[in-house]
Amino acid sequence: MKVKLIAWSIGITSLMVSGLAGLVYVVNLPYPMIRRPVARIAPILLLPSYMEMDRNYREAIAHVEQADQLINSPSSFADITLGETKVQAAQTNLDALPVWFLGYEPKFYCSLFGCSWQFTFDEFQAARMKIGRMDAIVFQQKNAKEQYEKADKLLQTAKQDYQKAANLQQQQAVLIAWQNALDEIEQLPPSTFAATLAKAKLDAYQRDFQQVSGNIGGIVQTNTMIQAAQQFSLAAATTCQNPPHPVEKWQQCAKLWQEAIERLEKVQSDEPGYVEAQALLAQYQTNLGTVEVRLATEAESLNAFEKAQANIQQLQSIFAKGINPDQRNYFISELQGTIDQLQKVQPQTTAYSQAQELLKFADAKLKEVSS
Repeated sequence: MKVKLIAWSIGITSLMVSGLAGLVYVVNLPYPMIRRPVARIAPILLLPSYMEMDRNYREAIAHVEQADQLINSPSSFADITLGETKVQAAQTNLDALPVWFLGYEPKFYCSLFGCSWQFTFDEFQAARMKIGRMDAIVFQQKNAKEQYEKADKLLQTAKQDYQKAANLQQQQAVLIAWQNALDEIEQLPPSTFAATLAKAKLDAYQRDFQQVSGNIGGIVQTNTMIQAAQQFSLAAATTCQNPPHPVEKWQQCAKLWQEAIERLEKVQSDEPGYVEAQALLAQYQTNLGTVEVRLATEAESLNAFEKAQANIQQLQSIFAKGINPDQRNYFISELQGTIDQLQKVQPQTTAYSQAQELLKFADAKLKEVSS
């Protein structure tokens, strides 16, 4: 009998506790039509929701302040990440505060715990707007961080690729990527932490780029000079091939070689490509020397041939009617002088073949007169 009585008592107690818990749950629902009558009659029943609202209010204020400090005055990207977490927490706290409750003071709760709420609807809206602004700042900061890290990675890759570049064309392609990375860094929003971080490195980045691009510029200039010299040398070689040539053509060849040499002489000893330029310079100066020798030989041979030709024409005119005995020695002397002139005409000159024919004629005439 006692067991049944105890069981019955426990059941009744459990039922009452469950009912009371259900009642407390219902009256603490965020509905003013339920809460306000209860607040006048039995405010203690609203204690759980008051405590929850008070907690969310205090946490919202704390999280907003923490987020504001972390996001607007970050010392690292970790601060921004933590600030984003605080913004999300503050948003969760604000979402848990019923709008109808704003400006409503729970007198019973505050008499027990000494709360001092001043969270009006305007302040609630201001807090939401502040969180919205911080959300936007976080978004901008994260985008800037991503842009900075991507650009910095591209820049470091460009530095490595420059060291591996096998030729000028590859180096120039790397420089374009390097410049693009610098442009990305320079375009970071100035108010972001990424821009602040990049600013400390940007001077060094630009200094490295200027040094490398200056070297490339020197290489390009040197290569331009060398290529120009090679174009003149090609023109000279083409013009000078298949000799013999008249004096004017040898002069043209010499001028082309001189132009090539002048281009190479502009390459300074501290410029890239100086050794290559000097090697070509030695070759071109040798070629110019050869052309100048051929030019002088051509001019001297032509002069000797023209003199010999004029002498023969003069002798033919003087002795057209024959040679008198008293004129024989004079004729032989003049003819020998002409032969000497013809022998000065060098092989591989324009006058050489004609000089040889004229020399045969003079030799035959000399033998005829001397016999």
